[in-house]
Amino acid sequence: MTFLSPDPYGTSAPVPRSRFLHHLNPLAKVAAVLPAWVALLFTRDIITPLVFVVLGVALILVGARLRPAIVVGLLVVLPAIVLVMAVSFGFWTDASRVADQRILFSIGAYDYTVGALAVGLATSLRLGALVTLALVGGLTTTGPDLARALVAQLRIPYRIGYTAIAAYRFLPRFGSELMLIRQAQRVRGVAGGWGPIAAVRRAFAAVVPLLASSIRHAERMALAMESRAFGAHPTRTERTPSRWRVRDSVFVAVAVLVTVAVFAL
Repeated sequence: MTFLSPDPYGTSAPVPRSRFLHHLNPLAKVAAVLPAWVALLFTRDIITPLVFVVLGVALILVGARLRPAIVVGLLVVLPAIVLVMAVSFGFWTDASRVADQRILFSIGAYDYTVGALAVGLATSLRLGALVTLALVGGLTTTGPDLARALVAQLRIPYRIGYTAIAAYRFLPRFGSELMLIRQAQRVRGVAGGWGPIAAVRRAFAAVVPLLASSIRHAERMALAMESRAFGAHPTRTERTPSRWRVRDSVFVAVAVLVTVAVFAL
């Protein structure tokens, strides 16, 4: 059974009640992974980032509602990218400075060693762990939810927070506007043709109409906010207030304890 989280901007998607990550405060998900992010910047081994990649993927699969394409990306595409990056980083490693000089393969006069692969794997796993931990909140939090949490919990001025929400809503509008502009150009035969040069011409031809549309939209939004006295008062009421609950504190505490345990062991 699903429900639609109340979002006045229409950005929240239906999520099942059993998936807990969707119901945590957005700042709790950031605070939970922040210690691991910082610590991973100083690691040089293979096991530590590998553990965080596994833990991050497992947490996302258990705690979030995902499309099949995202599941495939986490289980297939992510490991493939990490492996490709590991081999690539290994080529940039000075083979004379690694401990394990056993040769895996040779390309002309270049010998690719086990030590070079280990260094590349440590680097790629570290990047993979950072991305995976970022996805814990990125796949389960919308931009408006994060902005409301920043206003409610970190006391960011609501003028800044809701300006960020407005900017976030510009992105899908730009996409729809660009599609309409290109359809109109095709009907009028503007910037036709095939190939990369024609694609560049079409892109430049859409810049001015898109800019004009964005200016008109920004003007309408500014007039609407001014007519509603937005920013005239130090505080404002929230239709969907962001709250920090006990479960958020528990989630952050458990995540910090797991991070400390991984680095300690």
